[in-house]
Amino acid sequence: MTILTEGGHAGEFILSEAEFGLSRDNLTVAVSQTLVPGSVLGAKVVVANATSVASAAAGNTASSGTIAMDATPLTSIAKNGRYVGVASAATKVDWTDPDGIQIGVSTHGTLFNKGGIRLTITAGGTPNVVGDTFYVDVGVEPGDMQYVAYNQDGTDGSQVAKAIAYDGVVTGGSATAKIAGITRASQVKGVELEWPADITAAEKALGVAQLAELGIIVR
Repeated sequence: MTILTEGGHAGEFILSEAEFGLSRDNLTVAVSQTLVPGSVLGAKVVVANATSVASAAAGNTASSGTIAMDATPLTSIAKNGRYVGVASAATKVDWTDPDGIQIGVSTHGTLFNKGGIRLTITAGGTPNVVGDTFYVDVGVEPGDMQYVAYNQDGTDGSQVAKAIAYDGVVTGGSATAKIAGITRASQVKGVELEWPADITAAEKALGVAQLAELGIIVR
């Protein structure tokens, strides 16, 4: 007798979602992915599609330096919103990301490459004083990202849960694919979600918490 194993159906993991498709987005799946319905996904920014604008606060000390983005201004973990840098010394600036998380300290004249942004502050004729402020405004839309299987060991954005695959898909080594995904305002069945095979209980709890921050509640 031939025994067949039936896989999960599209959307089978959903307990409830918002009306009018509010819970779903069309997602671009990156190359070399094998996903099933209910796969938890991370997302990496396609740098060429996102935007970044660097500026110095108008109230800074006169001629105290300029900020410029690198030739490659962002990395795949860039976040949508405003990064803020506040001078802690004449040549040191403490940076926080759009979520208010401290990502590091830049030194004038040296490339700063942390938290998804790449920039250099050039000292001006007048040294900075404590409190002088710099900004990087980053624009990342859903269409600027490619989604990958969740992996807390990753460093490309896959380590943060951002969505759940509505349906399954397999992408090759050279082509992306489009699928629907749950990205907000929903309740889902925890037993129907697909996590990495070697995930620990603590790691899964972190992933569940990351989904909750998006409004995706795991039951």
